[in-house]
Amino acid sequence: LHTVDQPQIDLDEIGAGKDLKFHLEVFVRPDVTLGEYKGLTVEADLQKLTDEMVDARIEEDRNKASRTIEVEDRPVQEGDTVNLDYAGSVDGVPFAGGTAAGQTLTIGSHQFIPGFEEQMIGMKLGEEKDLNVRFPDEYHAEELKGRDAVFHVKVNGIQVTEKPELDDDFAADISEFDTFKAYRENIVSELTKQIEKNNDIAIENALVEKAAENAQMDIPTAMIEDQAEYQVREMGMRMSYQGLRMEDYLKYTGQTMEDLKKMYMPEAEKRVRTELVIEAIRKAEKIEPTEADIEKAIAEQAEQMGQEVETFKKNLTEEQKGYLKDNAAIRLVLDLLKKDAKGEEKKAE
Repeated sequence: LHTVDQPQIDLDEIGAGKDLKFHLEVFVRPDVTLGEYKGLTVEADLQKLTDEMVDARIEEDRNKASRTIEVEDRPVQEGDTVNLDYAGSVDGVPFAGGTAAGQTLTIGSHQFIPGFEEQMIGMKLGEEKDLNVRFPDEYHAEELKGRDAVFHVKVNGIQVTEKPELDDDFAADISEFDTFKAYRENIVSELTKQIEKNNDIAIENALVEKAAENAQMDIPTAMIEDQAEYQVREMGMRMSYQGLRMEDYLKYTGQTMEDLKKMYMPEAEKRVRTELVIEAIRKAEKIEPTEADIEKAIAEQAEQMGQEVETFKKNLTEEQKGYLKDNAAIRLVLDLLKKDAKGEEKKAE
């Protein structure tokens, strides 16, 4: 059965003596006929550690340890960060969004339209200049597509980023290691563990997907639609965390809520199918997590939340405990699928 949240009703607003009608949907979970799910051979996108990955991780640390220096005795160069004012116009008429003060721009980042950053190279501190540019034919603002424009700019400040040398001093400053060699070896170790974890997850996903493909079931359309609606709500929640509104997103993309729901339907069907198959395997194998399994799931969740295990456990609701128990059961199902299974690198198409 599909559960729904308890409706919140303001009786004062409705008024006394009124008849209320509720529309409820009850989904009968379909029967699942399992196919082959043990000892499967699957293909997955498996990662391999490369020198480029290690170097990129080191460069991240290097960027964090970099310092910014104000430049006054030379003009703007590629890679400099410039503080500028600008005012744009087309045929001498200012356009919306074309004027700003105190903006920061890294020359060579291609953040502005083509030609803008290139023409700033050679400008001096305090200098003003007109930049002649052309908006791309595929520019997002319809009224500016392919139009010639002039930006009057003024350079308020020039900064250059100074990066530290990759040596023992750098390693000692940003890590617990005294030598760059030991620091790099530790990064290799960390990345190796992360890649192994990612590959394990990729194989698990492939095994579940294969088991779902081998199973037979007749999923009600309403069940898939309900999952699609849930995924749209998930999307809205993620956007709200970033300070965005669903209404603005729909307006910008020219979509409707129904369009989003249709977009999520294939993934929703996959999610429902996967959930039903995992549930069917758990039932067929009579899998029930032990207290130790549940404690492990709680400890892992507490670690993800950055909390002490005992403190985390103390604040758990009954619903959350049930959720973690289900997670422990799913982990046992995945372990069963991986036993005697074989994961191979997906062949390039």
